[in-house]
Amino acid sequence: MSAMGKASRTKQAPDRRARVAAQREAARRADQRKRIYLAGGSILAVIIVVVAFVLVSMNSHNSSSASGGSNGPTGAALTSLVNQTTSVPASVLDQVGDGGGAVTVKPTSITGPALTSGGKPEMLYIGAEYCPYCAGTRWAMIVALSRFGTFSGLRTIHSSTTDTPANIPTWTFYQSRYTSNYLTFTPVETTTNVRQGNSYPTLQTPTAQQQQIWQAYDPNGSIPFISFGNKYLLASVPYDVTVLQGKTWAQIASALKDPSSPIAKAIGGSANYMTAAICKLTGDQPASACTPAVKALQSQL
Repeated sequence: MSAMGKASRTKQAPDRRARVAAQREAARRADQRKRIYLAGGSILAVIIVVVAFVLVSMNSHNSSSASGGSNGPTGAALTSLVNQTTSVPASVLDQVGDGGGAVTVKPTSITGPALTSGGKPEMLYIGAEYCPYCAGTRWAMIVALSRFGTFSGLRTIHSSTTDTPANIPTWTFYQSRYTSNYLTFTPVETTTNVRQGNSYPTLQTPTAQQQQIWQAYDPNGSIPFISFGNKYLLASVPYDVTVLQGKTWAQIASALKDPSSPIAKAIGGSANYMTAAICKLTGDQPASACTPAVKALQSQL
């Protein structure tokens, strides 16, 4: 073999080793980049999932709040609860009477132009879902109004968890309907029950007329505010709502049937005074609502 052939092979060997080394380094770097991409992709996927979960949770929470959605019983349980609350026997309410001292604020007589709607006396309520005092008042309103008509679309909520007293089980009138041959019921739930920042999101805004009535009889804008046809006024919670704290909706509804229970005395007694005010507007009709026991309370308004 010639010297030139040996020299060529000697030169090619280091070249091959260099190429192999370069290929291995390139493969190593490619593998490293692949690992980095895979790790980064996994982290990004986790971040996307977490963000999506948070957004869905916030949207669901806000949608429930903004729509006055139920955060208590649903389905058949809600139907049963509505039936219990709207069908308290007249005999039980007559036994409750004035509530035996549980009722601390009653409707008072006022003088103003008659408030009517659809040719019937109008009962105007202004409140808010966060308000614990509205929470307690709604129970009594539903019991009283159910003696004159029918509710549909009632849903359960609780008062604000950051107000005092907190987390009172109650209802919302937002998106509910009420039909009656004797009166018109107009509810205005001004805000939700879940604080966002420094305030509660708006649900409903009183009309100019409703705002005028509210300011005329309660310049401080207190809630709950109830005008019974502009002839009677209730601008405060009628009983101590702490009697409802720690109770479930079902426990409260069940207690309404027991005239000796503190809950029945508070809610039923308040409902009886509301019923007495409504009966004054309807000419004591119907007789099933305007019982002798209810009429006996009218002199105290």
